[in-house]
Amino acid sequence: MSAINLAIIEDDPTVHDSLCEFFASQINITVTIASYSVEDFLDAIDTINELPTILLLDINLPGMSGIDGIPFIKKACPDLDIIMLTTLEETSIIFKALTNGACSYTSKRVPLKQIGEAVRIVSEGGSYMSPSIARNVATYYMPKKASERLLTNRQMDVVHGIIAGKSYKMIAEDLFVSLDTVRSHIKNIYNILEINSKAELIRKSFDKEL
Repeated sequence: MSAINLAIIEDDPTVHDSLCEFFASQINITVTIASYSVEDFLDAIDTINELPTILLLDINLPGMSGIDGIPFIKKACPDLDIIMLTTLEETSIIFKALTNGACSYTSKRVPLKQIGEAVRIVSEGGSYMSPSIARNVATYYMPKKASERLLTNRQMDVVHGIIAGKSYKMIAEDLFVSLDTVRSHIKNIYNILEINSKAELIRKSFDKEL
């Protein structure tokens, strides 16, 4: 395995010191930067000769958050692979981190040995998610059972018509109901989802929030 230049951004002193101590004992891994904030990391980049190849990045940090800091970090180190290391496991936060440029996402709750395994997998060109987070992502993409949906089947039929760009009249004809019935469905849909516009409805559909 080739040498790994590792950077760490973690503001909790206990976690910060544990990570530094653990990786200092690992073969072929050198901790080149260990910062407590994104701002400190960006300042430190200008003071070292060899850039890190992998970064363990916390989300809840003083100043700029880890997720908001990813674009700035990637601009300073374009080839840096970023592993989010956090207690936050909500799918929306996971997706935002990955969309911003992180390649992996793991929990602080896992043993240090498992975090080390994540670093090695990423160094070999792979991507890593701890089991609990991978489960969250898989569950997000699983088809929802009818009993778990916020909307009824008929209301979903109306939603699909709206997303397809059909007029209320066309939806009524497709469903063999009156125009007033379609309007009633739409009013109920907006109330259930707590939205006020077609644009919000389409966004929720694309975000799989129905």
